[in-house]
Amino acid sequence: MNELLELYAISTIQDGINWAEILDRQMCPYLQRVCGKTRKSTPNITIGSCSVTYGKENRRIIICPHRLLERGQIFLDCIHLLTLHEPGNELHVVPEVTIPGGSVDYFLASVRDDRVIDFVGVELQTLDTTGTVWPARQRFLQEQGITGISREADPAKSFGMNWKMTAKTILMQLNHKIQTFENVNKHLALVLQDYLLTYMQQAFQFEHVGDARLGDSMQFHAYMLAQAENVSFRLKLAERLSTDAAGVAACLGLQADPNVTLARIVKILREKISPETLLSPVLG
Repeated sequence: MNELLELYAISTIQDGINWAEILDRQMCPYLQRVCGKTRKSTPNITIGSCSVTYGKENRRIIICPHRLLERGQIFLDCIHLLTLHEPGNELHVVPEVTIPGGSVDYFLASVRDDRVIDFVGVELQTLDTTGTVWPARQRFLQEQGITGISREADPAKSFGMNWKMTAKTILMQLNHKIQTFENVNKHLALVLQDYLLTYMQQAFQFEHVGDARLGDSMQFHAYMLAQAENVSFRLKLAERLSTDAAGVAACLGLQADPNVTLARIVKILREKISPETLLSPVLG
């Protein structure tokens, strides 16, 4: 049966966890605030589900995009795409930047003297589920002896993975955005899990998407969820691929309007950078 693997960023197979305290705090360490995922029926209770085990192979599947923010590693792995970045420049992580073609989850910007020198767009994509993970969450908490936990659905029912819709949706979004970045000679990186990238390679025309090259505007960074010695889990970069705008379009046969200028994006980033967006090293 498909099961919950991480709740509020804590491994469910780790011993000695005070789950009552975790439930009371409802904190997402990746966002450094209360988890933002709530149920419509109980908006005062957050869901907190980060990852699950799925299928006969018990594959570890990340289902929350914020899980990809662990230690800021995905941004560190994009620094080489800032070809104009120099030592001494500040690095800023700016969330939710709207450009022609859509909204980009994050921009990693190189800034000197309050001036944006370079930037790379970073999109996050995790798998959407079919059905809800809530029964698995409730079942786990009951097994931990947490009182007041009710099973609101048939415990025999399980969730699935919406592979096709997740992959098709993100490819369509990338197709609309990548021409914007290519027109201003910048990079867009899609951060996703290794399992999702493998599915995309099998279900879509990916033969032309090869090993990562700095000259390509579209970068794919695939991560695996590796188990650490203390049975917690950590992101580990598994594979990097790349292509250009034409290559993304070849996957779907779509086109996008690249009506944008470099100055326009720099202006948006300049207005959003602040001490709060400054990328600081995270130990551990």
